[in-house]
Amino acid sequence: MPGLSRRQFLTRSAALAAATGLSSTLLGSRLASAAPTGDIPTTLLQTIRQGSITSGRYRTLATGPGEPYVPRLDILRAAPNPARTSTRRSLLYVGHLSDLHVIDSQSPARIEPMIEQDHAAWGSAFHPQDPLSVHATAAMVRAFSDARYSPLTGAPMSAAIVTGDSADMHSNLELRWYIDLMDGLSVDPASAGATFQGVQAWAEATWAYRPTDPSGGAFGEYGFPTLPDLLSQAIARPVESIGLPAPWYAVYGNHDTLLLGTFGLTPQMHSLAVGGRKSYSLVGTAGSALGGYAASGGAFTQVVDALGLALGRRGFKSVTANPARALFPQRDFMAEHFRTQPAPGPVGHGFTQHNLDSGETWWKTDLSPHVRMFGLDTCNQVAGPDGAVPGVQFRWLQGELEKAQAERTLVLIASHHNSLTLENRAQRPGDTETLHGADEFVAMLQRYPVVVGWLNGHTHINQILAHGSGTSGFWEITTASCIDFPQQQQVVEIVDNRDGTLSLFTTVLDHASPAVPGDSGSATDLASRSRELAANDWAETPMMRRGSPLDRNTELLLRAPFDLSTIPDSALETQHMTERARLLAYETARGL
Repeated sequence: MPGLSRRQFLTRSAALAAATGLSSTLLGSRLASAAPTGDIPTTLLQTIRQGSITSGRYRTLATGPGEPYVPRLDILRAAPNPARTSTRRSLLYVGHLSDLHVIDSQSPARIEPMIEQDHAAWGSAFHPQDPLSVHATAAMVRAFSDARYSPLTGAPMSAAIVTGDSADMHSNLELRWYIDLMDGLSVDPASAGATFQGVQAWAEATWAYRPTDPSGGAFGEYGFPTLPDLLSQAIARPVESIGLPAPWYAVYGNHDTLLLGTFGLTPQMHSLAVGGRKSYSLVGTAGSALGGYAASGGAFTQVVDALGLALGRRGFKSVTANPARALFPQRDFMAEHFRTQPAPGPVGHGFTQHNLDSGETWWKTDLSPHVRMFGLDTCNQVAGPDGAVPGVQFRWLQGELEKAQAERTLVLIASHHNSLTLENRAQRPGDTETLHGADEFVAMLQRYPVVVGWLNGHTHINQILAHGSGTSGFWEITTASCIDFPQQQQVVEIVDNRDGTLSLFTTVLDHASPAVPGDSGSATDLASRSRELAANDWAETPMMRRGSPLDRNTELLLRAPFDLSTIPDSALETQHMTERARLLAYETARGL
């Protein structure tokens, strides 16, 4: 198929130069040259593995060889055409982030002491690396910037999607930090002033990892290192972010919906979040957090009953109050996405004025003229970390997929929950809305061959599942998180093989920091330290979260749902020119 003529190329270049404010000469020369490939930093080139034991059971990390793409034929069920490697063309290249868990570790609303009762059950309440979440997230944004051109085809990144759990403890400050990091603004982690005020700095919290002196508790026994400057370094200076290189979109996660992703918000928790007292003990946390749950007989109350704890005010320290820590109402998660930078955009990041006016929390957008994305809200509004698909969204999506099928438009689905965690049907008394589970949802998607991929998170594990086989099906792609090891995310590329098949290439990204942290206190070293601490989660099996080689760098093949030759080369060339011009404007603005 013919591409753009020289006249069309020059006309398009001039229009893009005018739209971006770039020099037409510079833009024209860049658009005429080949995009970079090959040495783009991804796990194709280098991986990060467990290193040697330094103390007790504590391990450092080390670099390892890269991992090539592994073809998966679970759906195609046929030998792929070897010639596809020389004929393929890129239809879309996107970034996929999930479970960032940006944390204000000094917030009084955190319920970290719950791990004193059961570390395995309440591990998400506290991580040794909590004060370093903004540093790890900024380093991950840098990794997406570094991978703004596909390592496979050189195609420019068209968009990025964040599939939930962005603000860890429902704090407006965390929400603001996450949006600013995506947008390329600096974030000041010193939410309580120049001195760190939190359990990791307090000798009384022996159940926590206290880097100044970890002795006397389980983390010390495990062999966690003494790092006397870590907490001061974590809040010493604002963390700079380079910003995502392409327009980005967002959906709700359970942590963006409920407290700790599990419990409803009470007046007591709202008050605690902006107050000046923070708990360091299970007794204090139970007393402060449970007051509003006492009438419900919920999980917190059960903990108190089981331990025979009396509600009280013991186990608290005074801290600096910060009104920016207020817990946000559900609608404000959407509204805050409208307070954003004009670039990379878009304003609302998938959410529209209709969402604000109607309260609907799901959306659609065309990522390119040929690929449409649907962003769903699978979170349960009542209780519990897992989710389901409400009937109103199910019916809406079904109608939209009918249209996409008729229009021959490829479809990506984005949600927080995956097919292993869509069975939470908790409802308030009197609610009549049907909540659809995974079997019904997957079966519905399989009826529309234009659905080629479902991007999600929630489980903090790299995992790829095949749905369907032979003539139709789609791939479910779950990425790991930025808080738990391996602190990885991914890029996904849809490729037309020009032989009646298409491939989804998944490429895993480590955040842009060295395997072995230094002691400089730089944001990069602190991000590296975060990954090392996460790799030593003794209550979990951190290496398992990497997934198998079949869940990381893969080529996921399937039959094309329609004749892809109906997408002209000239249309793709025009699309890629627009995306490359946007990246050049990004590079120019950031001095890259």
